[in-house]
Amino acid sequence: MQPSAIAPRDRLIVALDLPGVEPAEAMIARLGDSVTFYKIGYRLGFAGGLSLVRPLVAAGKQVFVDLKLHDIRNTVAGGVESLKALGATFLTVHAYPQTMKAAVEARGGGSVLKILAVTVLTSYDDGDLAAAGYRMGVSELVEARARQAKAHGVDGIVCSPEEAGALRKIVGDQICLVTPGIRPAGAATGDQKRIMTPARAISAGSDYLVVGRPVTEAEDPKAAAQAIQAEIAHALG
Repeated sequence: MQPSAIAPRDRLIVALDLPGVEPAEAMIARLGDSVTFYKIGYRLGFAGGLSLVRPLVAAGKQVFVDLKLHDIRNTVAGGVESLKALGATFLTVHAYPQTMKAAVEARGGGSVLKILAVTVLTSYDDGDLAAAGYRMGVSELVEARARQAKAHGVDGIVCSPEEAGALRKIVGDQICLVTPGIRPAGAATGDQKRIMTPARAISAGSDYLVVGRPVTEAEDPKAAAQAIQAEIAHALG
């Protein structure tokens, strides 16, 4: 789907970073029809949350499986092949050339599943990269990985909203940009370092916004989700 064709309400991906299936199901029920797209990551996935993918898809929802695969090519390919059968929309891999190539080949053609490449985690800054042994700063590494992702045929890139504008110039409109690190005005930053409000992120070029705690920890999660969707719609003009 072309980015311009994505409805505002479908651009919000609520991260179900919850401790188990029961609290996740309760949150899904509270959000009801207001949310169409959910993310299942490590915390929920390792607590049985992958079992939610099929029922969510059957209920007309989209699901982002955020496992950030990175391993030898055969292992990555096997993981992608197993996840294709669940009906998820997005799966993340780390943006290393061999990993992206293996994931794209395993995805094949005609699959609903789209491969997203994670450039640099939004909890990292230049100091964190230096401590990990990288000679590049965040911006330089993100842009280099985006070029590699485009060359290897991935469907989307996960990046900080701070990098969205620069990456859009690199990847064009054929690759979607998915951005975590989204915090509504006044919300706590938590452990994120490279953050932006929903409106600013959309204006910068993001296609999808991943939001967890500002929705799931809100007194009224449904109202919080709808407020973000309204902000997205306003930013799209």
